Amino acid sequence: MATVNTRGGVPVQRQQDQDLDQDRESGRAGGAGTGASRAFAWMLMVTGAAGVLSGWVITIDKIKLAEDPGFRPGCSLNPVVSCGNVMLSGQAGVFGFPNPMLGLVTYAVVVAVGAGILAGARYRGWFWLGLNAGMLFGVGFCTWLMQQSLYEINSLCLWCCLAWCATITMFWYTTAHNVRHGLLPAPAAVKGFLSDFTFALPVVHIGIIGMLILTRWWEFWTS
Repeated sequence: MATVNTRGGVPVQRQQDQDLDQDRESGRAGGAGTGASRAFAWMLMVTGAAGVLSGWVITIDKIKLAEDPGFRPGCSLNPVVSCGNVMLSGQAGVFGFPNPMLGLVTYAVVVAVGAGILAGARYRGWFWLGLNAGMLFGVGFCTWLMQQSLYEINSLCLWCCLAWCATITMFWYTTAHNVRHGLLPAPAAVKGFLSDFTFALPVVHIGIIGMLILTRWWEFWTS
C-alpha cells in the first residue's frame, strides 16, 4: 500500500513510487539481482548496435571481396585507411572464421542485455561479472587487432575502429557499474571516482589509441 501524504490539500503519492524509482535507478543489489539506470541501458544498446553495424558491414564487404577480388570497400579511402587490406589479412579470421561473425553475436547479446535493463530486468552478480569478463576479452582482442593493424597490416579499417570504440566504452562503464555496486572489490576512493568520472576512462583509453594512430602515420597525415 502506498503512503499518501497531503500537502496543501493535494494528495501526493510518495513512498512507493520513490522507492521504486530509486531502486531502479541505483540498481542496488537485492534478492532479485542488481539492476541499472536507464542511461546505462541506453549506453549498452547504442554501443552494442554500433558493434552489430560494424560487424554487418564488414561481413557483407568480405563476402563481396571473396566473390570479386577487384571489389573496393567503401571505407578503403587511401593507402592507410584501407578496409580491404584489413579484411584480406590473416588476422581477420584468427579463430578460423571471419572475426565480424563473432561480433555479430556478441554485440547483439549486449543490445539484448541493455533492452532487458530498460524493461526493468535485474541480473544476478554472476551475470554481471560474466558480462564484464566477456567485455574484458573483447577489449583484449580489440587491443591485439589494433596492434596488428598499426604495426603488421599497416592499414586501418574505419568500421573496426568503430567496434573498438564501442567495446572500450561498454567495458569501462560496465566495470564501473560492478565496482559501484560491490560486485568487484575496490577501495572507497575508487568507487567515488567511478561514480563521478566514469566517462574519463573510455575517453582516455580511446584518446591513447587516437594518439597511436596519429603518430604511427604522422608523415602521411601531415603531408
